[in-house]
Amino acid sequence: MRYFILSDIHSNLEALEAVLEDIGKISPSDKLICLGDVVGYGPNPNECIELMKERAGVTIMGNHDHAVLGLTDPAYFNPYAAYMVFWTRSVLSPANREALESYRISVIEGEILFVHATPKDPLNWEYIFSASDARHHLQDLKEHLCFIGHSHVPLYYAMDPRGRLTGGRKPAFTLRVDDQLRYIVNVGSVGQPRDYNPQSAYAIYDVDNKTIEVRRVPYNIQAVQRKMKEADLPPFLINRLSQGV
Repeated sequence: MRYFILSDIHSNLEALEAVLEDIGKISPSDKLICLGDVVGYGPNPNECIELMKERAGVTIMGNHDHAVLGLTDPAYFNPYAAYMVFWTRSVLSPANREALESYRISVIEGEILFVHATPKDPLNWEYIFSASDARHHLQDLKEHLCFIGHSHVPLYYAMDPRGRLTGGRKPAFTLRVDDQLRYIVNVGSVGQPRDYNPQSAYAIYDVDNKTIEVRRVPYNIQAVQRKMKEADLPPFLINRLSQGV
């Protein structure tokens, strides 16, 4: 069995389609999981929501999804993100708003926890950037593996029974899973990477072979930038896509 794990699509249809093409046809025993923030920043929220309705077995609630529903105050966001919350509300269809409302805060499947931000208090929207951040969450993690998004930066941290940490940030990696360790793995962002690599990121967890791979996929950045310009979205959000920031 394999899990294909996506996060932070952010209404970037070109990036999502490129990732889905890279994944290809998946077998009935495999599952596609989305860790949230399907909307925000990009020009195609309806299309991205609809693709996840069609393809994802589970979609988790992200902070931008939560804000578009009016459940997180946009004052929490920077001005560009807040602007896109209101813009997304203005174009979202009623059916796709209902789809957002169906997203779950977290999901546990066996020894795996799927959540958008952090395993502790997931609706507080904290970030895991460093070893100290990871330790704070790993020391109380009950599950063997926790997959997250939110920061748009691929990374992993593993803790052994003595509390020793390994891991860090890497643009792409393949990791062999050790049954004696607990892991937090950030799968990166499909639609808005922020590690100075503009290529989309997603992860594959092969349960049988005990490997996790974070892959990078190129997509047509210029096409989505043209759509953003046509929609009169903020130039900062347009330009950052090609810079991976």
